[in-house]
Amino acid sequence: MSEVVLTLQNAQIFQRENLVLSNVNLQINKGDFVYLIGKTGSGKSSLMKTLYGDLPLEKGKGTGSIVGFDLNTLKEKEIPFLRRKLGIVFQDFKLLNDRSVFENLFFVLKATGWKDKDKMKAKINEVLSKVGMETKGFKMPFQLSGGEQQRIAIARALLNDPDLILADEPTGNLDPSTSVDVMNVLKEIHESGKTILMATHDYALILKFPYKTIKCEGGELFEVVQQRAAN
Repeated sequence: MSEVVLTLQNAQIFQRENLVLSNVNLQINKGDFVYLIGKTGSGKSSLMKTLYGDLPLEKGKGTGSIVGFDLNTLKEKEIPFLRRKLGIVFQDFKLLNDRSVFENLFFVLKATGWKDKDKMKAKINEVLSKVGMETKGFKMPFQLSGGEQQRIAIARALLNDPDLILADEPTGNLDPSTSVDVMNVLKEIHESGKTILMATHDYALILKFPYKTIKCEGGELFEVVQQRAAN
């Protein structure tokens, strides 16, 4: 049987006190790649924030678990531990501009409890190599293109060998050809065995890289049957 990484049952997703999605039923298994699509305001971001602990899944509003954590009973002090088991990639990179690429990644490892400097260095080199950025560790983020910065953000998401990668509009600030480059990186990471849930509004990418697609619309979540792009 497949290992379940994420499950939501009859979940109600709120943005502050506004109900944005109701009766959400979702299951993602280890090794899946799933797109989450929908217009701005359809509830995509609120759903993502609920999954990484930014918004609560209130008791009595459905049930959910992610990478072994119960979303109904998730306490604030548990959120850092949840996020160590998740790799989160944001639209706006969220890199620290006052330190180099290497120092950005070193900072994350230190913050998540790594102590051995040789192992930290080896891990940083490993994740930079996975995203094709092994020669850029000495650079400052502002010296990199948008696509390169997003590759670094993906490398950062891989540091703690996450059970699930949540990519929230990872190509949203990138031009079409750079978006394809970043998607190729995510595709390779998925093919190496990683599980990915990616929120996007880029339908061209979905056609070019077809995977299971779920849509937020009219306050509900449902699976979309895709047409494959002609080569």
